[in-house]
Amino acid sequence: MFKKLSIALLAGAFALAACAADHPDAGTVAATPDPAAEKAVRAALKNLAPNVQFDSITPSPLPGFYQVIASGQLVYVSADGKYMLNGDVVDLGAKRNLSERAWAAFRKAELAKVPASQRIVFAPPHPKYTVSVFSDVNCGYCRMFHSHMAELNAKGIAVEYLAWPREGVTTTAGNPTDTYKEMVSVWCASDRKAAFTAAKQGKAPASASCPNPVKDEFDLGVKLGVTGTPMIVGPDGMELGGYVPPDKLLKLLQKGS
Repeated sequence: MFKKLSIALLAGAFALAACAADHPDAGTVAATPDPAAEKAVRAALKNLAPNVQFDSITPSPLPGFYQVIASGQLVYVSADGKYMLNGDVVDLGAKRNLSERAWAAFRKAELAKVPASQRIVFAPPHPKYTVSVFSDVNCGYCRMFHSHMAELNAKGIAVEYLAWPREGVTTTAGNPTDTYKEMVSVWCASDRKAAFTAAKQGKAPASASCPNPVKDEFDLGVKLGVTGTPMIVGPDGMELGGYVPPDKLLKLLQKGS
């Protein structure tokens, strides 16, 4: 889709903005959408990438630009469709990354559509925090994160897993990937949690098939910008990182609450 550009963000000064305690109007803009401008933005991006799938086109905090979330990326396009910016918009006065907040609002809304019945949930009796984690059963960091589940739950953190096979759903020949088949078997197991934990320990699940959300959750991850696993998303939609040790994850959640 859009060619990703490498951008040096303004050092660590704005790193705290991503998980700041105050979250007013995350990514929202008061400007009124202009149908003619939206049409110009849409046409410009379709000309650049004919197969692009639009998820959100809204007026941007950057005057004269629209904020576009499409095919797992966020870009800014001028209202006349002539210019595109690929990078973060930062409110220098508030020291706030507005692009991250826009992503967070979008992620939160999209994740809210996934019912608990389609997730694999490890939760303490009365969780203080809940994170959504896109995970693959075979990746090393995913396994390391899952190995801390008892400690995470003891700290009051509930973990809700969504399937994201890193190999994708199908091979170039159109056949299901091995990881996809394994994750379908986990999601179709009579005891999902036990099958998931066993898979994380290198024990392949018994082959099984059933109506399952694995492909839909993989597609959702792509839509939300997932490029690797694990990807941890906080209750506010903020990305909290990949592998994050329990103590650090708790601090991030406390900071953002």
